[in-house]
Amino acid sequence: MNLRQLAAHLQLSPTTVSRALNGFPEVNQDTRERVVEAAARLGYRPNTVARRLATGKTDSIGIIYPFEPTDLGDPVFLDIIAGVTERLGEAGLDLVIISAAVENELETYHRVVSGGRVDGLIVARTRVDDARLQYLAEKQFPFVAHGRSALAGPYPWFDYDNEAGMRLAVDRLTGEGHRRIALLHAPLEMNFAVQRRLGFLLGLNAAGVDVRPDYLVCGGLDPSAAADATRGLLAQAEPPTAIVVDNNVSAPGVMNALRDAGLVPGRDISVIVFGGLPAHHPDVVSAVLQPEPRKAGRTLAELMLARLNGRPAAELTRLWKPVFVAGDTDAPLPR
Repeated sequence: MNLRQLAAHLQLSPTTVSRALNGFPEVNQDTRERVVEAAARLGYRPNTVARRLATGKTDSIGIIYPFEPTDLGDPVFLDIIAGVTERLGEAGLDLVIISAAVENELETYHRVVSGGRVDGLIVARTRVDDARLQYLAEKQFPFVAHGRSALAGPYPWFDYDNEAGMRLAVDRLTGEGHRRIALLHAPLEMNFAVQRRLGFLLGLNAAGVDVRPDYLVCGGLDPSAAADATRGLLAQAEPPTAIVVDNNVSAPGVMNALRDAGLVPGRDISVIVFGGLPAHHPDVVSAVLQPEPRKAGRTLAELMLARLNGRPAAELTRLWKPVFVAGDTDAPLPR
């Protein structure tokens, strides 16, 4: 059924029916309810091109993402995307994932926003100084950040408490007697990496453990680079007795490097991974986990919908607590 057929059935003009379905205020409530009920009952679906021309809306939300091969194997990422898709679908909106090269990512934002291709954007992997968020804020374009940033002024965001999560890992290891604890971290332009590093340092300080700069190593967001960084740690005159990895993308490279060196995690060296490992990985890793990723995705979508409906940005922030889950890869330091 098209718009004209629905209008004829209701004995209303197509303009009135269109305005009722699109929420225009000049249509009275009784008429609006009658139109919406009939549209649902008769299976009317709007012509998206015509709707866009009439309202300027695309009924879609975008995520611009510089994909790496490891991203598609990340179950947390995929669960978050599933949650976003579910909730937006319930509201009649689609999720559009736009791949962008890292070096052209900001240009992609410009193109998507200026072209009116989506009604809002979810910004992933926020940076400390994030030009993407700055651009969207200046354009007053609706967005929700998956992570926090140094952006001035209130803005909508969802995040886990990265600092508290890292404290869980350090407290676990210092409680087991470890003092030579290394941190293998993501690039410090990433906001989560800075927060987790701070939690690591605060945890050592609280336990009275000296910080060793040579134990703070960047392993990128790449298993191969993380494996190289791990080999560098093991080659030190005093190698660490425990390693904390601040992201699940690098973690498989760390585990492979330990195995190649003849070390068994949980026996010869302790390892805790922020984010865990894929389910198919042979190690049951001790981990700081971000619980309910699908629900987190739904929350991101809820924040986006609220922003589109005019809720103030200052009201649209959510901070969830990570949890520690013991596995087989950490153990008390032998006496």
